[in-house]
Amino acid sequence: MSQIHNRPGEQGARPPESPQVSVAAVGDGPVPGFGIDAIHEAARRLSGQVVRTPLLNSPMLDELVGARVLVKAECLQLTGSFKVRGALNALLTLDEEARRAGIVAYSAGNHGQGVAAAARLAGCPAVIVMPRHAPRIKADNCRWWGAETVLYDPRTEDREEVAQKILQDRGMTLIPPFDDPRVMAGQGTVGLEIAEQARELGLTPEAVLVNCSGGGLAAGVITALHHTFPGLAHHIVEPAGFDKMARSLESGHVCANPHPPGGLMDAISGPAAGARPLAVLRQHEVTGLTVTDEEALAAMAVAHRLLKIVVEPGGAASLAALLSGQVDVQGGTVALVASGGNVDPAVYRRALAD
Repeated sequence: MSQIHNRPGEQGARPPESPQVSVAAVGDGPVPGFGIDAIHEAARRLSGQVVRTPLLNSPMLDELVGARVLVKAECLQLTGSFKVRGALNALLTLDEEARRAGIVAYSAGNHGQGVAAAARLAGCPAVIVMPRHAPRIKADNCRWWGAETVLYDPRTEDREEVAQKILQDRGMTLIPPFDDPRVMAGQGTVGLEIAEQARELGLTPEAVLVNCSGGGLAAGVITALHHTFPGLAHHIVEPAGFDKMARSLESGHVCANPHPPGGLMDAISGPAAGARPLAVLRQHEVTGLTVTDEEALAAMAVAHRLLKIVVEPGGAASLAALLSGQVDVQGGTVALVASGGNVDPAVYRRALAD
């Protein structure tokens, strides 16, 4: 079992200034429509549609950390992040009439790209609601896949309200970024693949670290891996000061981040935790960790140098937590997800220069 190393002055690796805003109570117990069977169904539905991304290992990284490190390179997934898995799984459950009408998503970028790609694969229209500050590469990529983009100001507008108006005006269907059992099941296929690939290598991970925003990826991956490796230690990683899921797990209520979001880790700095992912994560012993922008940048440089992959700041959070020594996995095997690689060139240059 892994151990947690808190930093000086921290309690549970949570910055003392992080506000807690309870906005909804969450019940315990199974989430309807989600579970290991739903994840297996999603895997069958997505077979041949998404990339079975590699589980990377570097002896140099192993030596640096003092453990066998298995990195699931979802930055090499179609659209450059895991998000297409959940988006396409949800879309493929819609009937033909709903597909013809089209779909809507709100996203800082990666979910939007996943929905845009899924819509193109299924031959249906898509509208992506994005914050004005979203990295340009993500907005451009949504348009490349054929989606319409609608920009909003997160300081004065609510993304769900913007999306709801489009739904009402056009009769489209919303594909949520995380708080949906179909999306969560699709993201859980990442965990299925990690389990399969680790067993192919003859390895049993003692711990897993998953980047977390709304919690769809974390809930899916942890559910899938727990089924294969029941003794696994589960860790979620969030930006320092924006650890809404860790606070939600502690309080039992859905908590929100400060508004508007800030920092480089936009991919995992969404406004609030998801109620369904929270309910799933509460069924497991999950430890919340946080990393700073500087630690994420350093992890991006390590991923470039030792793994030869491009990872965005939010996608590098779990590697950053491991490199900063927050989890003691000495002599063991640890798995983590490099969840996205859609980074602006200027940010990437900064990471490599530091």
